Amino acid sequence: MTAANLLDFDLEGLAAFCERLGEKRFRAVQLFRWIHQRGESDFASMTDLAKSLRDKLGGVAHIKPLTVLSRQDSLDGTIKWLFDVGNGDAVETVFIPETDRGTLCISSQAGCAVGCRFCSTGHQGFSRNLTTGEIVAQLWFAEHFLRAKLGVSERVISNVVMMGMGEPLQNYSALVPALKVMLDDHGYGLSRRRVTVSTSGVVPMIDRLAVDCPVALAVSLHAPNDDLRNGLVPLNKKYPLRDLLDACARYLPAAPRDFVTFEYCMLAGVNDQPEHARQLVDLLRQHGRNGLACKINLIPFNPFPDSGLVCSDKATVLAFAGQLSAAGLVTTVRKTRGDDIDAACGQLAGDVVDRTRVADRMGQLRRLSETPVTWMSREHAG
Repeated sequence: MTAANLLDFDLEGLAAFCERLGEKRFRAVQLFRWIHQRGESDFASMTDLAKSLRDKLGGVAHIKPLTVLSRQDSLDGTIKWLFDVGNGDAVETVFIPETDRGTLCISSQAGCAVGCRFCSTGHQGFSRNLTTGEIVAQLWFAEHFLRAKLGVSERVISNVVMMGMGEPLQNYSALVPALKVMLDDHGYGLSRRRVTVSTSGVVPMIDRLAVDCPVALAVSLHAPNDDLRNGLVPLNKKYPLRDLLDACARYLPAAPRDFVTFEYCMLAGVNDQPEHARQLVDLLRQHGRNGLACKINLIPFNPFPDSGLVCSDKATVLAFAGQLSAAGLVTTVRKTRGDDIDAACGQLAGDVVDRTRVADRMGQLRRLSETPVTWMSREHAG
């Protein structure tokens, strides 16, 4: 019998596991607290559990952390870890400290199959989904490492964003139990408003998330029309903007916030022109009776090798933001953090075996066009 990794279970799953061992639910609650609130991995140290249960657990279960391959510290305080997830795959996790919060950016897949043109992970290709335990282990390690580092006993990580490597909603069955662990008062006790799932637009799973575990939703938009978005976010060909925005509108009644965040990566000469801002305003204003309740987060592009893309200059970004704000759209410009250690948005790449040859296919597409950025600007601008 293979020992169960208890990081794979939300509280209900752990209660069912304990029941199979002949134990009552309150034992699962005790065990859950030891694992997540105290960061304990040694059953023998869980002193308020009956010795008979501790002995039993030692034979059928374990708490399996991820091996840290490397750690990098940015000058701005950001920390990036590279975790080994086996079979040649490694994923990255980033902690971003602020004066009023501590945010952990977590990966959900080893690589990514969506293949967005501006994302380093997508260019690397896809290997596999992470398990629930591998998703939770990133938070488990970071939270208790940071407490020890800072010499505190209270919670350090106040916000979690599923914005690391991978498309979270393409790993839905592992994602939802991991979210429930984060939200559980016996686990990390995070507010639904402070846990964010970012998606490139997997429409059916947005609808399911609204029912199963509604948390804050961020959508990687990046373009104001389907032609342009097809070239930047290939998933748009399956779930075009109209379908995506309809799903966002359906999500709002269940959401812990009264808006959806739209992420928009600023790419010079591609999606940053005044006509693109006007199209974006029209797109969001015309959706629904009173427009779609949203916030626009403009993200300066973080360059990486072979992207063929350039970040919009500061003046262009501010002018674009000004157009949106003047039209009544709440707009922010994301501050780049951790770029000196390649920990900024779009830079996470880890190290994965591209088992679906996504990177090869993207390379073939690049070779079909000698100047992909110029082509995209000419065909799709306006």
